[in-house]
Amino acid sequence: MVHNLGEKNSIANQYLSELRDRNIQGDKWRFRFNVQRLGRIMATEISREFPYTGKDVVTPLGTKHMMLPTKQPVLITVLRAGLAYYQGFLDVFDQASSGFVGAARLEGGDEISIDLGYIATGSLENELVILIDPMLATGRSIVRAVKELARFGKPKHIYIAVLVAAPEGIAYIQEHMKESFSIWTFAVDEKLDERFYIVPGLGDAGDLGYGEKL
Repeated sequence: MVHNLGEKNSIANQYLSELRDRNIQGDKWRFRFNVQRLGRIMATEISREFPYTGKDVVTPLGTKHMMLPTKQPVLITVLRAGLAYYQGFLDVFDQASSGFVGAARLEGGDEISIDLGYIATGSLENELVILIDPMLATGRSIVRAVKELARFGKPKHIYIAVLVAAPEGIAYIQEHMKESFSIWTFAVDEKLDERFYIVPGLGDAGDLGYGEKL
């Protein structure tokens, strides 16, 4: 299932428009801050899907029965582009465990291959996992990351949280992922270009947020 939050009017569209606008996106602090704010919004929306249980909360003047999340998710982000987005999720899920994946696109030729140089996480067995990556282009890095993460246990559900998605990437994930998952995004753009970048997209999120390529 694909959840496109951009189909409804909200302040998120303002933040995303600034990420796209080439006259604004050159301000690295503003770019990272907008990505972080979108992470907070996305985290809140995804939290609506979690299991909840009732709890009586004692206030100075009485008791209020409230529905609270049963548990916190595990947040896993793709380095380095996902750092600001991840921070927005961590602002909301402030007791969540975290994991990190180092993924790099190996470009050249007619195909894209993915190099995963680093993975660190605790157990994912029966956990609600939010996989955080700003751009869903080809979908290969997501699928590869999920396969590698499988050795840490089978999640109950994987929420793939991106800012912008390409139809080709969505189709690739739907074809190649057998795990329980859903895709969450603020926009589904037109296509991938010949370099496998999203059009119109917003450019390279890692470079825009953190400078030239390392």
